[in-house]
Formats: sequence, C-alpha cells, structure tokens
Amino acid sequence: MTASTTRSSDHTGPGPHPVSGGPIVQLPTAFGDFVAQAWTDLETGHEHLAVSSPNPPKDGRAPLVRLHSECLTGDVFGSYRCDCGEQLAFALELIHAEGGTLLYLRGQEGRGIGLANKIKAYALQEAGFDTVEANEQLGLPVDARSYTAAGQILAEMGLHEVRLLSNNPDKQNRLAQAGVTVVEMVPTEVPSREQNLRYLQTKKDRMDHRLALDVEPVTNGKTSAPHPFDNNQDRTDSQ
Repeated sequence: MTASTTRSSDHTGPGPHPVSGGPIVQLPTAFGDFVAQAWTDLETGHEHLAVSSPNPPKDGRAPLVRLHSECLTGDVFGSYRCDCGEQLAFALELIHAEGGTLLYLRGQEGRGIGLANKIKAYALQEAGFDTVEANEQLGLPVDARSYTAAGQILAEMGLHEVRLLSNNPDKQNRLAQAGVTVVEMVPTEVPSREQNLRYLQTKKDRMDHRLALDVEPVTNGKTSAPHPFDNNQDRTDSQ
C-alpha cells in the first residue's frame, strides 16, 4: 500500500480538492499492525486519518476501502444506539486480513451535524422521532456529509479503483463524482441490537441502506465484530 505526501494544487472550482498528507507511521493495534497517515482538508481544516494494511490486496483484487465517519459515542464509548463502533471493528479486521485502507473522516459526527446537535437529536428520538425526523425537527440536513476530500485523499494515495466497505449506496455515488471507481460494494452489516434496531430500520427504509435485518437482535454479549476495547487475547487475525 502506497501513500502520497504531496499537496494538491489550490482548489479554485472544478478540479482537485486541496488536501495535504503528512508522514507515514507504524500503527500497531488490537486488530493487527497498520500504517497511518494524517491528512488535512485545506478548505475546511478538518484532519482525517488513513489507516492502511501493510499487506497488498489478495489475488490482485482492488483494495478494500472504508469511509468511516467520526462517531464519538459509538467509536470511543461503544454506544449501542448505533452500529458505528462495531462496523469500525469489523472493517479494521477485514482490511488487515485482505489489504486496503480505512479513512477515518473527522468533522462528520452525526452525519455532519456535529456532536451537540447529535445529542439533541437523540433526545428527540427518545421522544418518539426516528433518526431522519429528529434532524428535520432541528432544522438540519438528514445527511450533511461531503466525500470530496475523501475522494481526493484516495486519489493522492493511488487508490483509483476500490472495493467499498459500506451498506450505503450514496457513498458509491459520491466517490464516483470524486473520480474514484467502486468496483464492488462489500457489506459491513453487523448484528443488530435491541437498542439500535429502529435506527437501522430507518436507515434501510428511508436512506436506502442495504441491510437485511433478518436476524434476532443481540440483547447481550459480544457480536462477531468486537469493539476495540474488548479482550482480544483469543482473537485470530482473520474475519
């Protein structure tokens, strides 16, 4: 896996989005050894992180790529209100095993509405609104995320054709607009939970996410995709 430390030209309309990449460093994790590179979106100031497997993709296939939107509650605190933390763990294990990159996109908390507004939306969900309705009640977009910088980062890293780890076809369309070809959509569905089943059902019904939701939700114990804080002593490196 190669990555660039070059800086694209200034963004003056159509053309490359201005991003700047830093040094590439080793990143040993509970999911295996990776290499990491920080990237700065020079238009917004947001700092993103590319976490890549040091192993090339198997059988000459296009690399796996996960665009993972920042989710403090799910990724750090292991919240079961969403499936973000478990999808993050699933993606890192699969990328380590098969080769590819996870782009951790900051500034995208709550599908781009920010942490404070996300907690306000949670309060509305507890009052009976679904995740789409809650954003609308706040006068906010249902999904305010942009993937322009992500597409440019992938291009700078030489990743022009990818296998996208996502249940969201909108990400495929957005990457295509940014000049990155998605040759395959690889599902990242993890077992639903009692606490997030309505949230996932709303994403399937109202946001066109490719979810089966045909199994009994997990009510206790671990799923097949452990959270990073789980004990990994007996875990193998394959998914």
